[in-house]
Amino acid sequence: MSIPTIDPADVGATGLAWLLFSYGYILCYASNLISEGSDLLLLVPSLAGLVGGVVLPFLGAVPDGTIMLFSGLGHIEKAQETLSVGVGALAGSTIMLLTVPWALSVYQGRVDFDDDNDMEPCYKQPKLTKSSLTETGVALSAEVNQGAKMMMLTTLPYFLIQIPAFFLSGDRETVSAGEKNWAMSGFVICVAFFVLYLYTQVKMSNDSIHKMRRVAVIKETLKKGAISLRGALREEVINLEKKEARRRGSITSATENSPLNNGGDITHPQPSEEISELLKGILGEAFRAYDIDSDGNLNKKEFKIFLSDFHESISSRAVDEVFADFDSDGSGTIEYDEFIAACYVLITKASGTDDGLRTSRRATVIVGEKILQDDDGGEEEEEEEVPEDLTALSPEDQQRAIIRRAFSMLIIGTGIVLIFSDPMVEVLSEIAARANIPPFYVSFILAPVAANASEVIASQYYASKKTRRTITVALTALEGAASMNNTFCLSIFMGLIYFRGLAWQFSAETLAIVLVQLVMYIYAQRSKMSTATGFLVLSFFPLSVMFVAILEYCGLD
Repeated sequence: MSIPTIDPADVGATGLAWLLFSYGYILCYASNLISEGSDLLLLVPSLAGLVGGVVLPFLGAVPDGTIMLFSGLGHIEKAQETLSVGVGALAGSTIMLLTVPWALSVYQGRVDFDDDNDMEPCYKQPKLTKSSLTETGVALSAEVNQGAKMMMLTTLPYFLIQIPAFFLSGDRETVSAGEKNWAMSGFVICVAFFVLYLYTQVKMSNDSIHKMRRVAVIKETLKKGAISLRGALREEVINLEKKEARRRGSITSATENSPLNNGGDITHPQPSEEISELLKGILGEAFRAYDIDSDGNLNKKEFKIFLSDFHESISSRAVDEVFADFDSDGSGTIEYDEFIAACYVLITKASGTDDGLRTSRRATVIVGEKILQDDDGGEEEEEEEVPEDLTALSPEDQQRAIIRRAFSMLIIGTGIVLIFSDPMVEVLSEIAARANIPPFYVSFILAPVAANASEVIASQYYASKKTRRTITVALTALEGAASMNNTFCLSIFMGLIYFRGLAWQFSAETLAIVLVQLVMYIYAQRSKMSTATGFLVLSFFPLSVMFVAILEYCGLD
């Protein structure tokens, strides 16, 4: 797909810089649209497993993959030249993701190493009291170890295409003819690994890491006031109820339409352990924020403010009844577990439009500033008022509206990427020509900034929480992005070599990509990483550029 664009060769230096900034900003915006649209789909329980396992990894690789595809299109001789732009984007994206955001995640998520526990990371408060780079760091979980193994396994196609590349020489047609069958083999293996990776992600879609991401998205959406409490959680809770009922072999129509009793008094229904864990993960910080006097309890006024701020139009009478049910000692307050049980009842109640609490703006400035703070208790920046076009709808209508909005964002974001990737390739090629340097180096530095901004931002968000699970989410996401580059993105190059007759003459670049992944695989097999090691990882990005330059200077293509 193409649109009328300005020819980079027809503009001056400032015009070229403006085109670079404009196309880069547009691609970054599109990448964020795709990321935000995918995150919205995580709010839909029936799609969450598919989204977390397939949609997120695939669409996250679309910006990189599109740049790589367009770099190999056009006239065959020109395509052979611009292909190095795509290889630069592949190498830059893979190496950048495994170095810069990885190192920043280690720095953001660092905690003290425990002197009394073999210098293992300590996630008890206070989490960070030391300033030494060698005595602080992060824990590397089994999931990070496994993610590194998958990443290393998916580098196999690089070795396959390099077998003929090391021994073939001559013009493009000669090299391409010798590489063609190897490229097809590599293409098949890339696709097989791509399917295998997505399959494993779907299989793991209910593990703690994927649940952590869904919880984070729900919390962020609730914090912005873009969806009501029941709109975010009702379908998820009901699905968990049915799952629990099926385990017991006793699903009934009553179970499907009312809160799961869990064997207790019908007037005091209690959530199952799994539902309770979900609600505590999402609402625990809210409870502390609305407990204005910090006594570990909420009075009725605080509870009503909480419901109002979470856009729940539940009648005052209904709230009074629920509150009275769970105020077991008649003290006029409810403690944390009672608060969770009360929220469970309200979430699973049939939607109502009584005369009670109505959708409104944040009730109090004080509470609004404290709502759903991060685990470290940091200050939240003041945000713009979010349009309440979803919160006024019923929970069921909110879910349908979320799906429509999410797919709109995904379609628009993908469309923008398809339109502007080709002009971006031309701009990067022109910059390289004017600077008299190989296009690989320009693309290596600049392309990842536009294509991978959302992954960088997300990894920093999770790492800053300073917990074992959130640092695992951050690092496994980066490993997953590298695996997608090794499968989905590399398959595009294999296809271009086979179907278009292009030549793979990028041995130095391939060695750099594989070497960085090998080193990161070795580091990821450890149980921890110090902040000092994190800074060493950061240095791999510029060192890899130097490595490629040295190899090419020594005569390696």
